[in-house]
Amino acid sequence: MSVPASMPARGGVARDLWRLLEPIHAVVYFAPEPLEEFRAAGYRGFWMGYFAGRAAPLGSAGADVVHALFYNFAYERVSRALPSAWSFAPPNEALEARARGSVRALGRALGPAADGAEVARAAELALRAARSAPFEGRALFAANRSLPVPQEPLAQLWHAATLLREHRGDGHVAALVAAGIAGRESHVLHATASGIPRDVYRPARDFDEAEWTSRQDALRQRGLLEDNQLSRRGHRLKEQIEERTDRLAATAYEALTTSETDELTRLLRPLTHAVVREGDVPLDNPMGLDLRESLDQP
Repeated sequence: MSVPASMPARGGVARDLWRLLEPIHAVVYFAPEPLEEFRAAGYRGFWMGYFAGRAAPLGSAGADVVHALFYNFAYERVSRALPSAWSFAPPNEALEARARGSVRALGRALGPAADGAEVARAAELALRAARSAPFEGRALFAANRSLPVPQEPLAQLWHAATLLREHRGDGHVAALVAAGIAGRESHVLHATASGIPRDVYRPARDFDEAEWTSRQDALRQRGLLEDNQLSRRGHRLKEQIEERTDRLAATAYEALTTSETDELTRLLRPLTHAVVREGDVPLDNPMGLDLRESLDQP
Protein backbone atom coordinates (compact mmCIF):
# COMPACT_ATOMS: atom_id res chain seq x y z
CA MET A 1 0.00 0.00 0.00
CA SER A 2 1.26 3.50 -0.85
CA VAL A 3 1.80 5.85 2.05
CA PRO A 4 2.16 9.62 2.25
CA ALA A 5 5.71 10.88 1.73
CA SER A 6 7.71 12.63 4.45
CA MET A 7 7.61 16.42 4.62
CA PRO A 8 11.19 16.96 3.29
CA ALA A 9 10.38 14.74 0.32
CA ARG A 10 7.10 16.58 -0.16
CA GLY A 11 9.01 19.85 -0.42
CA GLY A 12 10.86 18.53 -3.45
CA VAL A 13 7.65 17.19 -4.93
CA ALA A 14 5.96 20.55 -4.45
CA ARG A 15 8.75 22.32 -6.32
CA ASP A 16 8.75 19.79 -9.16
CA LEU A 17 4.99 20.06 -9.53
CA TRP A 18 5.11 23.86 -9.46
CA ARG A 19 7.51 23.78 -12.41
CA LEU A 20 5.01 21.63 -14.29
CA LEU A 21 1.81 23.39 -13.25
CA GLU A 22 2.93 27.01 -13.58
CA PRO A 23 3.17 27.02 -17.41
CA ILE A 24 -0.29 25.45 -17.63
CA HIS A 25 -1.69 28.24 -15.47
CA ALA A 26 0.40 30.96 -17.13
CA VAL A 27 -1.25 30.73 -20.54
CA VAL A 28 -3.82 33.08 -19.00
CA TYR A 29 -1.20 35.86 -19.04
CA PHE A 30 0.62 35.21 -22.30
CA ALA A 31 -1.50 33.30 -24.82
CA PRO A 32 -3.56 35.26 -27.36
CA GLU A 33 -6.87 33.58 -26.54
CA PRO A 34 -7.25 34.94 -22.97
CA LEU A 35 -6.17 38.37 -24.17
CA GLU A 36 -8.87 38.24 -26.82
CA GLU A 37 -11.45 37.22 -24.23
CA PHE A 38 -10.50 40.07 -21.90
CA ARG A 39 -10.77 42.57 -24.76
CA ALA A 40 -14.14 41.15 -25.75
CA ALA A 41 -15.34 41.54 -22.15
CA GLY A 42 -14.51 45.24 -22.38
CA TYR A 43 -11.21 45.59 -20.52
CA ARG A 44 -8.80 48.10 -21.99
CA GLY A 45 -5.21 47.06 -22.48
CA PHE A 46 -3.16 44.12 -21.27
CA TRP A 47 -2.74 45.26 -17.68
CA MET A 48 -6.39 45.99 -17.04
CA GLY A 49 -7.18 42.48 -18.25
CA TYR A 50 -4.38 41.01 -16.15
CA PHE A 51 -5.45 42.60 -12.89
CA ALA A 52 -9.16 42.07 -13.55
CA GLY A 53 -8.64 38.40 -14.37
CA ARG A 54 -6.35 37.53 -11.52
CA ALA A 55 -8.17 39.64 -8.92
CA ALA A 56 -11.72 38.68 -9.97
CA PRO A 57 -12.04 35.85 -7.39
CA LEU A 58 -11.79 38.57 -4.71
CA GLY A 59 -14.86 40.38 -6.04
CA SER A 60 -14.71 44.09 -6.86
CA ALA A 61 -11.42 44.58 -5.05
CA GLY A 62 -9.58 47.88 -5.13
CA ALA A 63 -5.92 48.69 -5.61
CA ASP A 64 -4.88 48.50 -1.95
CA VAL A 65 -6.09 44.95 -1.43
CA VAL A 66 -4.71 43.68 -4.74
CA HIS A 67 -1.38 45.44 -4.28
CA ALA A 68 -1.04 43.83 -0.86
CA LEU A 69 -1.89 40.32 -2.03
CA PHE A 70 0.00 40.35 -5.34
CA TYR A 71 2.92 41.82 -3.37
CA ASN A 72 5.48 42.69 -6.04
CA PHE A 73 3.84 45.12 -8.45
CA ALA A 74 4.27 48.86 -8.43
CA TYR A 75 1.27 50.40 -6.69
CA GLU A 76 0.87 52.88 -9.55
CA ARG A 77 0.46 50.01 -12.00
CA VAL A 78 -2.26 48.35 -9.90
CA SER A 79 -4.14 51.59 -9.26
CA ARG A 80 -4.31 52.40 -12.96
CA ALA A 81 -6.29 49.20 -13.51
CA LEU A 82 -8.35 48.85 -10.32
CA PRO A 83 -11.02 49.57 -9.33
CA SER A 84 -11.79 51.21 -12.70
CA ALA A 85 -11.76 47.82 -14.46
CA TRP A 86 -15.04 46.93 -12.78
CA SER A 87 -16.76 49.81 -14.55
CA PHE A 88 -15.97 48.12 -17.87
CA ALA A 89 -17.00 44.59 -16.84
CA PRO A 90 -17.77 43.04 -13.44
CA PRO A 91 -15.66 40.30 -11.80
CA ASN A 92 -17.89 37.44 -12.96
CA GLU A 93 -17.22 38.39 -16.58
CA ALA A 94 -13.49 38.48 -15.91
CA LEU A 95 -13.72 34.98 -14.43
CA GLU A 96 -15.55 33.69 -17.48
CA ALA A 97 -13.11 35.38 -19.85
CA ARG A 98 -10.00 34.00 -18.18
CA ALA A 99 -11.37 30.45 -18.04
CA ARG A 100 -12.60 30.42 -21.65
CA GLY A 101 -9.39 31.91 -22.97
CA SER A 102 -7.11 29.64 -20.98
CA VAL A 103 -8.94 26.49 -22.00
CA ARG A 104 -8.84 27.57 -25.65
CA ALA A 105 -5.10 28.20 -25.38
CA LEU A 106 -4.43 24.85 -23.74
CA GLY A 107 -6.56 23.09 -26.32
CA ARG A 108 -4.49 24.62 -29.11
CA ALA A 109 -1.20 23.67 -27.45
CA LEU A 110 -2.20 20.11 -26.58
CA GLY A 111 -4.10 19.23 -29.73
CA PRO A 112 -5.81 15.81 -29.60
CA ALA A 113 -4.25 15.14 -26.17
CA ALA A 114 -6.53 17.82 -24.71
CA ASP A 115 -9.40 15.34 -24.77
CA GLY A 116 -7.35 12.36 -23.61
CA ALA A 117 -7.53 10.23 -20.50
CA GLU A 118 -4.20 11.61 -19.32
CA VAL A 119 -5.63 15.13 -19.00
CA ALA A 120 -8.67 13.82 -17.15
CA ARG A 121 -6.57 11.84 -14.68
CA ALA A 122 -4.09 14.69 -14.15
CA ALA A 123 -7.00 17.04 -13.52
CA GLU A 124 -8.51 14.60 -11.02
CA LEU A 125 -5.30 14.28 -9.01
CA ALA A 126 -4.37 17.98 -9.14
CA LEU A 127 -7.89 19.01 -8.18
CA ARG A 128 -7.95 16.64 -5.23
CA ALA A 129 -4.69 18.14 -3.98
CA ALA A 130 -5.91 21.68 -4.53
CA ARG A 131 -9.27 21.18 -2.86
CA SER A 132 -7.67 19.60 0.21
CA ALA A 133 -4.95 22.23 0.67
CA PRO A 134 -5.14 24.37 3.82
CA PHE A 135 -6.41 27.87 3.10
CA GLU A 136 -5.98 29.61 6.44
CA GLY A 137 -3.81 32.69 5.92
CA ARG A 138 -3.90 32.25 2.13
CA ALA A 139 -6.38 34.87 0.93
CA LEU A 140 -5.80 34.68 -2.82
CA PHE A 141 -5.89 30.88 -2.80
CA ALA A 142 -9.03 30.89 -0.64
CA ALA A 143 -10.78 33.27 -3.05
CA ASN A 144 -10.00 30.98 -5.99
CA ARG A 145 -10.96 27.91 -3.97
CA SER A 146 -14.43 29.36 -3.44
CA LEU A 147 -15.14 29.34 -7.18
CA PRO A 148 -17.23 26.56 -8.75
CA VAL A 149 -15.25 23.60 -10.10
CA PRO A 150 -15.56 23.32 -13.91
CA GLN A 151 -17.05 20.19 -15.42
CA GLU A 152 -14.73 19.62 -18.39
CA PRO A 153 -11.36 17.92 -17.64
CA LEU A 154 -9.20 20.50 -19.44
CA ALA A 155 -10.96 23.33 -17.62
CA GLN A 156 -10.53 21.39 -14.37
CA LEU A 157 -6.81 21.05 -15.03
CA TRP A 158 -6.39 24.79 -15.58
CA HIS A 159 -8.50 25.52 -12.50
CA ALA A 160 -6.44 23.13 -10.36
CA ALA A 161 -3.17 24.57 -11.67
CA THR A 162 -4.42 28.03 -10.76
CA LEU A 163 -5.41 26.96 -7.26
CA LEU A 164 -2.08 25.27 -6.60
CA ARG A 165 -0.01 28.17 -7.93
CA GLU A 166 -1.90 30.72 -5.85
CA HIS A 167 -1.60 28.44 -2.81
CA ARG A 168 2.15 28.34 -3.36
CA GLY A 169 2.22 32.07 -4.10
CA ASP A 170 0.51 32.99 -0.85
CA GLY A 171 3.06 30.86 1.00
CA HIS A 172 5.92 32.47 -0.89
CA VAL A 173 4.71 35.93 0.09
CA ALA A 174 4.57 34.78 3.72
CA ALA A 175 8.15 33.49 3.44
CA LEU A 176 9.32 36.79 1.94
CA VAL A 177 7.58 38.83 4.62
CA ALA A 178 9.13 36.66 7.34
CA ALA A 179 12.55 37.16 5.76
CA GLY A 180 12.09 40.94 5.56
CA ILE A 181 12.21 41.04 1.76
CA ALA A 182 9.78 43.57 0.29
CA GLY A 183 7.89 42.76 -2.88
CA ARG A 184 9.98 44.93 -5.17
CA GLU A 185 13.21 43.73 -3.57
CA SER A 186 12.19 40.14 -4.19
CA HIS A 187 12.55 40.65 -7.95
CA VAL A 188 16.07 41.98 -7.59
CA LEU A 189 17.01 39.18 -5.21
CA HIS A 190 15.66 36.49 -7.52
CA ALA A 191 17.09 37.98 -10.70
CA THR A 192 20.52 38.19 -9.08
CA ALA A 193 20.30 34.60 -7.84
CA SER A 194 18.95 33.09 -11.05
CA GLY A 195 20.60 35.18 -13.75
CA ILE A 196 17.28 36.31 -15.23
CA PRO A 197 18.07 39.51 -17.16
CA ARG A 198 16.85 42.66 -15.44
CA ASP A 199 15.36 43.73 -18.77
CA VAL A 200 12.64 41.12 -18.16
CA TYR A 201 11.43 43.11 -15.17
CA ARG A 202 11.36 46.53 -16.81
CA PRO A 203 8.17 46.04 -18.83
CA ALA A 204 6.78 43.19 -16.72
CA ARG A 205 7.10 44.93 -13.35
CA ASP A 206 7.67 48.59 -14.26
CA PHE A 207 11.26 48.89 -13.10
CA ASP A 208 13.36 51.81 -14.24
CA GLU A 209 17.10 51.99 -13.68
CA ALA A 210 16.78 54.26 -10.66
CA GLU A 211 14.42 51.96 -8.77
CA TRP A 212 16.41 48.83 -9.64
CA THR A 213 19.57 50.49 -8.32
CA SER A 214 17.84 51.65 -5.15
CA ARG A 215 16.55 48.14 -4.47
CA GLN A 216 20.05 46.77 -5.01
CA ASP A 217 21.36 49.34 -2.54
CA ALA A 218 18.79 48.25 0.04
CA LEU A 219 19.87 44.61 -0.30
CA ARG A 220 23.54 45.62 -0.25
CA GLN A 221 23.07 47.53 3.00
CA ARG A 222 21.74 44.34 4.57
CA GLY A 223 24.80 42.42 3.45
CA LEU A 224 22.85 40.36 0.90
CA LEU A 225 24.67 41.68 -2.19
CA GLU A 226 28.34 42.13 -2.94
CA ASP A 227 29.50 43.53 -6.31
CA ASN A 228 26.01 42.99 -7.71
CA GLN A 229 26.15 39.29 -6.77
CA LEU A 230 24.56 37.50 -3.86
CA SER A 231 26.82 37.38 -0.84
CA ARG A 232 27.11 34.22 1.23
CA ARG A 233 24.48 35.68 3.52
CA GLY A 234 22.31 36.46 0.51
CA HIS A 235 22.61 32.93 -0.84
CA ARG A 236 21.69 31.51 2.55
CA LEU A 237 18.64 33.75 2.89
CA LYS A 238 17.46 32.96 -0.65
CA GLU A 239 17.77 29.24 0.04
CA GLN A 240 15.81 29.63 3.27
CA ILE A 241 13.02 31.49 1.47
CA GLU A 242 12.76 28.84 -1.23
CA GLU A 243 12.88 25.96 1.25
CA ARG A 244 10.15 27.55 3.37
CA THR A 245 8.07 28.17 0.26
CA ASP A 246 8.43 24.51 -0.73
CA ARG A 247 7.47 23.31 2.76
CA LEU A 248 4.38 25.52 2.82
CA ALA A 249 3.39 24.46 -0.70
CA ALA A 250 3.89 20.78 0.18
CA THR A 251 0.85 20.84 2.45
CA ALA A 252 -1.31 20.83 -0.69
CA TYR A 253 -0.13 17.34 -1.60
CA GLU A 254 -0.78 15.60 1.69
CA ALA A 255 -4.05 14.24 0.29
CA LEU A 256 -2.10 12.31 -2.37
CA THR A 257 0.00 9.22 -1.80
CA THR A 258 3.58 8.99 -3.02
CA SER A 259 2.50 6.91 -6.00
CA GLU A 260 -0.20 9.46 -6.85
CA THR A 261 2.20 12.40 -6.79
CA ASP A 262 4.57 10.38 -8.96
CA GLU A 263 1.69 9.66 -11.33
CA LEU A 264 0.68 13.32 -11.43
CA THR A 265 4.25 14.33 -12.22
CA ARG A 266 4.45 11.74 -15.01
CA LEU A 267 1.12 12.82 -16.51
CA LEU A 268 1.88 16.53 -16.38
CA ARG A 269 5.35 16.39 -17.89
CA PRO A 270 4.37 15.88 -21.57
CA LEU A 271 1.46 18.29 -21.22
CA THR A 272 3.68 21.04 -19.83
CA HIS A 273 6.36 20.43 -22.44
CA ALA A 274 3.74 20.81 -25.17
CA VAL A 275 2.52 24.09 -23.67
CA VAL A 276 6.06 25.47 -23.42
CA ARG A 277 6.95 24.38 -26.98
CA GLU A 278 3.89 26.25 -28.26
CA GLY A 279 5.85 29.41 -27.40
CA ASP A 280 3.24 31.58 -25.73
CA VAL A 281 4.93 31.64 -22.33
CA PRO A 282 8.31 33.42 -22.62
CA LEU A 283 11.41 31.45 -21.64
CA ASP A 284 12.68 34.46 -19.68
CA ASN A 285 9.82 35.46 -17.46
CA PRO A 286 9.11 37.21 -14.14
CA MET A 287 7.61 34.05 -12.64
CA GLY A 288 11.03 32.70 -11.70
CA LEU A 289 10.87 29.66 -13.99
CA ASP A 290 13.51 28.39 -16.39
CA LEU A 291 11.48 26.80 -19.16
CA ARG A 292 14.30 25.92 -21.54
CA GLU A 293 14.58 22.30 -20.43
CA SER A 294 11.06 21.70 -21.71
CA LEU A 295 12.13 22.52 -25.27
CA ASP A 296 14.34 19.44 -25.42
CA GLN A 297 11.79 17.02 -24.02
CA PRO A 298 9.54 14.73 -26.07
